[in-house]
Amino acid sequence: MKNQIIKTTALIAILFSMIVSCTSDSESDLDSDASVDDEVLTELHAAYAEFNTGATDIYLSNGGTTVTIETTGLPDHETVYWGEGNDLYLDEPDVATTPSVMSSNNNAVTITVDATPNLIGSTVSTALNTIGIAVSGASIFNDQEGNGALDEAAASLDWTGAHIGPGVYHYHLEPKAFTNDDTNLVGILLDGVFLYGRRDYPSNEYPTDLDESGGHFGPTPHNPDGEYHYHIINELYSTTGSYIAFEGPYQGY
Repeated sequence: MKNQIIKTTALIAILFSMIVSCTSDSESDLDSDASVDDEVLTELHAAYAEFNTGATDIYLSNGGTTVTIETTGLPDHETVYWGEGNDLYLDEPDVATTPSVMSSNNNAVTITVDATPNLIGSTVSTALNTIGIAVSGASIFNDQEGNGALDEAAASLDWTGAHIGPGVYHYHLEPKAFTNDDTNLVGILLDGVFLYGRRDYPSNEYPTDLDESGGHFGPTPHNPDGEYHYHIINELYSTTGSYIAFEGPYQGY
């Protein structure tokens, strides 16, 4: 009986040790995951220096884990949508214009993105309205117009692939005002991943290893060591004669 008690006591001790060990490992894993999700930055990514300071206010938020971008939504380049009489007005007689930027009263947009994108989560589809902010200060939209294909609104797009509706001036196509068949920065998307032009850096060639979102890992003009980033895909979109800025899905959520 005495030996039976000793064996039972030893078995209980072993089981308790195993439970503590498993609990400890689980807590360690959770802490590790939290440290990935909540990586704290003390300064903005170098790419943010490219953004138009006259239209945007960009700063670290939530203790350095996110970046907040406040923008007037007004572009810093010529377009017919500025309206006659404005210094940046450009006559584009072939554009079937919607209201001008100046008569639209809700151009201002604020977004908050992860300072370090979470690339281990599931991909997320884009939705209507703002999916990112361009370096010009204006919004980036996806490949849809309302509940239909962009083709239906193609006639209203200006020379740089943008128009107004709903409310804000925004790009659907490659914004030729600041990136046209090159490696230039286009902007930042809602998942915290930067979007670049159709060509890769530093090769200046069209990338051939892009994933379903048009992204890959590699050097950029702002990070020669490499990071995950998107490119405008080098495939003409329908009858527009240009290239969709970003269709999705996001990879950084």
